[in-house]
Amino acid sequence: MPTDRAQPEHGPAGERRQDTSVGSIELTHWRRRLGHRMAQLARWLGEVVTPYGILLITLAVGAAIAFGFSLLAVEVYDAVTDEDGIAGIDRPVLDAILTIRSPGADAFVTGFTDLAGTVGMPLVAVAALLILSIRRRSWTPTVLIVATGAGSLLMTVAGKLLIGRDRPPIIDAVPPYEVSASFPSGHTLNAAAILGVIAYLLILRRLTTWSRVLIVVVAVVASLLVAASRVYLGHHWVTDVVAGWALGAAWLALVITAHRLYLTSRLRHDEAAA
Repeated sequence: MPTDRAQPEHGPAGERRQDTSVGSIELTHWRRRLGHRMAQLARWLGEVVTPYGILLITLAVGAAIAFGFSLLAVEVYDAVTDEDGIAGIDRPVLDAILTIRSPGADAFVTGFTDLAGTVGMPLVAVAALLILSIRRRSWTPTVLIVATGAGSLLMTVAGKLLIGRDRPPIIDAVPPYEVSASFPSGHTLNAAAILGVIAYLLILRRLTTWSRVLIVVVAVVASLLVAASRVYLGHHWVTDVVAGWALGAAWLALVITAHRLYLTSRLRHDEAAA
């Protein structure tokens, strides 16, 4: 099993010593101009608020950007619903799936997709934030996982309300049926974002490359299987899950950026205190 970094520390000291790098990649080093400017802004704000204040502010800004992603989905709706565009694959993919379904597979896939539903995924998130926060004696895992879940829910609700795309016909779906709007796939979006942030928090404290790669592969494959299960069951069109996975990955990137800014501010804050 992958092991934590040697002689683990807790709280801010642990974050400062163990969370600022992934292998040879220094998370508090910003190589691009935009990154430098964001880091400078974080350091400036750090003179006014605490590092956790920086984290909450950047997550709030990220949530606003995530909401903008959902608004952007409205602009591409014509492409999604155009039978000559990317949505032209939706019906053929579903027709192909109808030919391979079986009662046993239907039951198995239904049970699997429920793990990423409104009960299963929150349980996974709560378990992860409790274990990581208690073990590391830090509120950071709680803040990141809660913010990730809240942001993915916001994007899902906004996309469904703004676009209101119909799901595949009930006759082509496996019960239990769902009646909310189809675009984007909330199961897929939430799985990509929440499993992604849990994986990110785990790899921060892994020593070996293979253990970090294994964690990332498991998270990616699991989220892709959730996406595939939604299409297999006829609960979403394939373009719904593609959009959901892309939006989830984009939101995850924003959450990771917010955490990197928090770490940058934390180092500056601790150096000033010393």
